[in-house]
Amino acid sequence: MPHHKNHERLNTIKDSIDKTNQLTDSQKSDSIKRIEEWILEDKAFGILEIELIKISKFFKEVFSELGIK
Repeated sequence: MPHHKNHERLNTIKDSIDKTNQLTDSQKSDSIKRIEEWILEDKAFGILEIELIKISKFFKEVFSELGIK
């Protein structure tokens, strides 16, 4: 699933942010906050995707055409 791979990448970025000395604590906090929001949105889309596919196979075709699934 694409959202799982994105989640892993975002966690890798979070780890890099945490370890760097090139950002202030405020910049680190703001960056991590935004990444966590993206992770939640990514998970939400994954759930929405599954639920729409349960409604109709039409959505599976649409997601496939968009390169999402």
